[in-house]
Amino acid sequence: MKLTRIAQLGAVAAVAALTLTACAANEGGQTAPSASESQAAALSGKLVGQGASSQQVAIQAWTAAFNQSNPDAVVEYDPAGSGTGRESFLAGAVNFAGSDRAFKKDEIAEGGFGACAADSGIVEIPAYVSPIAIIFNVPGVESLNLDAATVAGIFAGTVTKWNDPAIAAENKDATLPDLAINPVHRSDKSGTTANFTDYLSANAKDVWTWGSVEEWPAGVVGEAAEKTSGVVEAIKAGEGSIGYADSSQASGIASVKVKVGSAFVEHSPKGAAIALDASKIEDGRTDGDLAFAIDRTTTAEGAYPVFLVSYLIGCEQYEDENVAALTKGFFQTAVSEAGQDSAAKNAGSAPISDDLREKSLAAIALIK
Repeated sequence: MKLTRIAQLGAVAAVAALTLTACAANEGGQTAPSASESQAAALSGKLVGQGASSQQVAIQAWTAAFNQSNPDAVVEYDPAGSGTGRESFLAGAVNFAGSDRAFKKDEIAEGGFGACAADSGIVEIPAYVSPIAIIFNVPGVESLNLDAATVAGIFAGTVTKWNDPAIAAENKDATLPDLAINPVHRSDKSGTTANFTDYLSANAKDVWTWGSVEEWPAGVVGEAAEKTSGVVEAIKAGEGSIGYADSSQASGIASVKVKVGSAFVEHSPKGAAIALDASKIEDGRTDGDLAFAIDRTTTAEGAYPVFLVSYLIGCEQYEDENVAALTKGFFQTAVSEAGQDSAAKNAGSAPISDDLREKSLAAIALIK
């Protein structure tokens, strides 16, 4: 498996990007967590991860901070997608995974985590909270109000024109063209897709009948594009297109305000944080497994329920003591106040609450 190196990227452009990320964090007053926040002594060696492309910018920021305290440590992360990351973690091909959904309880019960020591449990840390932007490309239209049923109709293929009465009813001041709608979805197994379809299913299950799925249902209309970057590029390139993407990669593109209660709410880190506060950790999880049961139907003021909680996933026990130390240190860096602020600045994510940080650090302490 060929993994993308973040700390020591081979490509000059990628190295420059990572350097800029680190500089941006420093210029914003961000500092690496102290030894008491992360690990007592500098670490060395290589830590390999794979998974959600949504986390890529945040992981770059966390890597830069981690390397300030651990200059001889190398973190490699391949943003191949949530599903691929979990599969590689199961196979033992990587040390940790990033995923826009947690492992399901029945998947954990089956076991067989190749990255871990025999009979080890796993830790799942909600380190990255981000709105999913519903973005579109319609000439002359910068923003639209849409309720869940209309969004579901667009992606189910029952709302096919931009001047459809369902769209026009909520956007009386917009000039809507007689233009075909081209829904763009992920071609790869994606946690972003799982979270987006979870929102559709929870709020408009009579229109979106496929449930919450990581892989786009076969036969459902639309253009397929690989990874978040592919969806964004397809929308930019195609008039009439609409899709969903982590907001960290949706800057400058026209977007939808979704209906929450009687209001229409635009995507924002604050809105995602409010929606997360309305949700709870799922019942039946272990102390190290902080997987959320997200309330997609909340009507809390300012909440934006189209969001993802992306997890860092590791083992409670590793065969290699150094890998355990690296994983623990990197995860602690990610959830530290400085790490969360750096991700918020660079990726536009919502920092986790102090209460969730305390729970996360207790879970990370189980790694050995």
